[in-house]
Amino acid sequence: MDTALYMRVSTMQQKPDLQADGLRRYAQGAGLAMTAVYLDVAVSGRKEGRSQLQALMRAARGHAFACVLVWKFDRFARSVAHLLRALEEFNYLGIRFISVQDQVDTGSPIGKAMFTLIGAMAELESSLIAERVKAGMAAARVRGTRLGRPATPSHLVARIEELARTTALSIRQIHDVVPGPAGASVQKPTVLPHKKT
Repeated sequence: MDTALYMRVSTMQQKPDLQADGLRRYAQGAGLAMTAVYLDVAVSGRKEGRSQLQALMRAARGHAFACVLVWKFDRFARSVAHLLRALEEFNYLGIRFISVQDQVDTGSPIGKAMFTLIGAMAELESSLIAERVKAGMAAARVRGTRLGRPATPSHLVARIEELARTTALSIRQIHDVVPGPAGASVQKPTVLPHKKT
């Protein structure tokens, strides 16, 4: 089975040797043919701009290999949500995913069950975050904190309505004419005579 190896080290001083040796041993023992190696160096796991991971995902979409082999989940994914999205994409593409240290292989029944469990945990995490946000907003309202965008002052509303009624300005042009929050100067618009309807 054509297999891509993905590794990541967080600093220039770190070496990928431990990951590389472990992955090669595993691939050899499992009868996996290593056809590509992707290595991100000095990139934090929380950053999205990992060029080699992006290259791996592009190659996966092109069906360049049938299996992705990583040392640990945290070497591959930024978060549970990121891991789940990647696993869902691999599943859709028919690509097997193996994390050696986590002992997860989506090609096995246990690995498929683990994939379902990871999905459930990610959904739970998302629900908890949404619940906390709602509770925080409710508490802020109780304390009298105004949420959302501040209301447009009534004199600006009146000015906008007047411009819309008496000029041929577009919405974008009216936006440019009416002063913003910083007190931009008002430009004098071209006033057209009323059209009788």
